[in-house]
Amino acid sequence: MRALTFPRSFRFAAVLGLLCGALSLGEARAANPLELNFWLSGPRYDGQVSDCDKALPTIATQFWEKESSFWNSSLKITGFAAVREIAFRPWQSDNIPRRYCTGEAMLTDGKVRRVHFSIIEDGGFAGFGQGVEWCVVGLDRNWAYNPACRAAKP
Repeated sequence: MRALTFPRSFRFAAVLGLLCGALSLGEARAANPLELNFWLSGPRYDGQVSDCDKALPTIATQFWEKESSFWNSSLKITGFAAVREIAFRPWQSDNIPRRYCTGEAMLTDGKVRRVHFSIIEDGGFAGFGQGVEWCVVGLDRNWAYNPACRAAKP
């Protein structure tokens, strides 16, 4: 019977892994003064968030894409009414600025449903631009904001 032999690179990787593992067994320490906030200025928010009306085309487009792609539904939002702001930066001022809004959405099935949404500074793709999170009451099919879209409000 022939003995198993491992290539030199495998043996080197195993020894290196054991060495790194042994070094990481030391106790954890807090950051020293140089490691604390060293050139980490953090996010700088201006608090300039668009008005509620600016998010409506985005909501209508994303609603149609979600309904047609994931739920095989032909529902579309045909219009909005009674759109108003319900809160702006409802928490501490150092949190990400958000404008919370609510309104009514008219759908192609003839029903009027309440829609809750927020506009988020630097909440767009990869942190660029403003992002929009929204929920149509009664059509939160994956229960992301359940119950009755309450998690979409402040």
